[in-house]
Amino acid sequence: MISEPTVSDPALPGRRDAVRNYHRVLAAAREVLGESGADASMEEIAARAGVGVGTVYRRFANKDALIDELVRLSQCEALAEARQALTCPGGDGLEQLLRGLGALFAAHAKYAHLLLERSADGATAREIRAAVRQLTSRALAAGTLNADVTVGDVMALVWAMRGLTETTGEVAPGTWQRFLDIHLAGLRAPGPLSATPSMSAGQLAELLPRP
Repeated sequence: MISEPTVSDPALPGRRDAVRNYHRVLAAAREVLGESGADASMEEIAARAGVGVGTVYRRFANKDALIDELVRLSQCEALAEARQALTCPGGDGLEQLLRGLGALFAAHAKYAHLLLERSADGATAREIRAAVRQLTSRALAAGTLNADVTVGDVMALVWAMRGLTETTGEVAPGTWQRFLDIHLAGLRAPGPLSATPSMSAGQLAELLPRP
């Protein structure tokens, strides 16, 4: 959900209008970007929101600024998923987080790549990554993951889900769920998983976007 920005004096009609337009523009942007991807125009977004394009530009200097705000809000949703997953007992939290991230990518399938490529809030991104590391360690300790699994393997699965939602979202939107089920079954399997080593911590750090 998009949280409403703080309004210092809700009695001011102009301020109420600004807040209402902010939400209308963001809701429209999610719809239009979800249909057309990042090539959608500000004019299309304004028309869907039922406001003039000038209203959009008064709040967002350009389309990049608008997308950055959507990314920030989506990262906040991902962070809420991560914090909730950390409250799960034993090793169950990692699966809950992966399913939550998959659902988030599916909801923004046309521009899901931006949710990982852009880092609107460095502190939020770092907290999410720390949660992934912690949840992976818990799952390993609880025996719900094969001992060979690394954080790099988990992140590779997250990236794969993101790409899959973009590819299949319009035609077969539930495909990512089956994909995740199959891969989780593999990650739980006993015995060596692969003769190929997982990516190193240095390689993983190179691949992650820098705030």
